[in-house]
Amino acid sequence: MAGTLPVAIVGGLHSDARAAAVAKLLTAVDGSVALRHDLSTAVQGTVRRSVRDATGVLSQGEAPLVNDCACCALREDLVPELERLADGGLTRLAIVELWDSVEPKAMAEVVAAHGDRLRVTSVITAVDPSLLLPYLANGDDLMDAGLAAAPTDRRTVADTWARQLEYAPVLALAGGDDADEEDRALLAQLHPTARQVAVDGDELAAVALAGFDVEAAAAAQHPACALLPQEADECGVGTYVWHRRRPFHPERLYAALEDLTCAAARSRGRFWLADRPDTLLSWDAAGGALCVESAGPWLASLPDAAWEMVPPVRRAAAALDWHPEHGDCCQHLVFTSPGLDREGLSELLDSCLLTDAEYVAGPEAWKRLPPAFDSLLEV
Repeated sequence: MAGTLPVAIVGGLHSDARAAAVAKLLTAVDGSVALRHDLSTAVQGTVRRSVRDATGVLSQGEAPLVNDCACCALREDLVPELERLADGGLTRLAIVELWDSVEPKAMAEVVAAHGDRLRVTSVITAVDPSLLLPYLANGDDLMDAGLAAAPTDRRTVADTWARQLEYAPVLALAGGDDADEEDRALLAQLHPTARQVAVDGDELAAVALAGFDVEAAAAAQHPACALLPQEADECGVGTYVWHRRRPFHPERLYAALEDLTCAAARSRGRFWLADRPDTLLSWDAAGGALCVESAGPWLASLPDAAWEMVPPVRRAAAALDWHPEHGDCCQHLVFTSPGLDREGLSELLDSCLLTDAEYVAGPEAWKRLPPAFDSLLEV
């Protein structure tokens, strides 16, 4: 796309690894500049912006908060700065270095929305493999860690890190002198489709300009069609895939949530509750905390006329896992962790499904079961 400015987004909570990746790109790609918004000053009401190249800082400035939200200020300030660089015609690559807890998905979509002037060519998460598990197991709130992007930010270190890691198609590995085979096996199983490159190698510059599909990346994160990890077992790290066609009993599953959430460093997927037979629910757990959300209807519950409004990738994913009786309704949960107890997980999950007698009673009876998940789903 001639006339558009290539933009590489580099993020991740591992700040030293992220800084190393940005420094490498500045020296490896002639005519590159890096933009960074420092959100640590948000409590004073502003966000600090800096623009630099391989020789040093080119400019600095501040942007006021928007609706008391530092990330909103970042979004409002980022595109005009990128467009200014595009107008100058001297920048070959704009590197957006995200502040620690900023997630790349939102920023990539903001930049891509200005496709007439800007073009996202890569999203890279920088990783120190030796820190992978400590961050993934960290259930502290970002607010307590001094990393919140707004007073209302209720995310945790673990769930933020998991999303940063799993959204990016490229992982830039830096540091990690203390990393062992277990750390590397965990990284490979958490994001098996990612391209791993060394920060100090020659590949980083090439992948920064390789291209990035924002719509495909968003689809890959949607619980209905996410490319979840497959079964694996290496160096003491395991990934267990649990797939069933019978709905959960809401009360029994709710009673088991704490044990299930703590059974693995990371678990995610989609699930089906008997008292909500038409609703696809997402499961997203890290650091001992679980987020359950409605992801809309199962396609099997929609009238034929509504299918035309469903994205093709969603229809394709459903077709690959279609059941003659239940359609796309299913349980598909994936657990990844060192020391994973597959048998224990399987027994516990299976015990939460409807019994034979409950199952044959049918959907109308299912809907009358106690709605144990109302508090989690804020109904």
